[in-house]
Amino acid sequence: MDRKLEKYYRIGLHKAYFDEGLNITNYFKYLIAFFGIASGDAASTLLIAGGYAIFCYFFGMWLFKSGAREAFVEVGNVHNAFMKEVRKKLK
Repeated sequence: MDRKLEKYYRIGLHKAYFDEGLNITNYFKYLIAFFGIASGDAASTLLIAGGYAIFCYFFGMWLFKSGAREAFVEVGNVHNAFMKEVRKKLK
């Protein structure tokens, strides 16, 4: 792989880690926002949000490295009408 493309691949991989962690734990951001509105404490809310962002990154990394992401995708494929048809045709 080209050195320049390798740099972009790594950036994309780190983005995918964060995005996957955020997608799975999406509802926690609403709890953090509600906490911030209810308490009015911006400093604590930003600290919690920062911790949540770091957690999303490492949780997403774990999902990729453990194979859990592929399992989630497969669950979606099992219930996807298009994928059912493709599997029938391939058999």
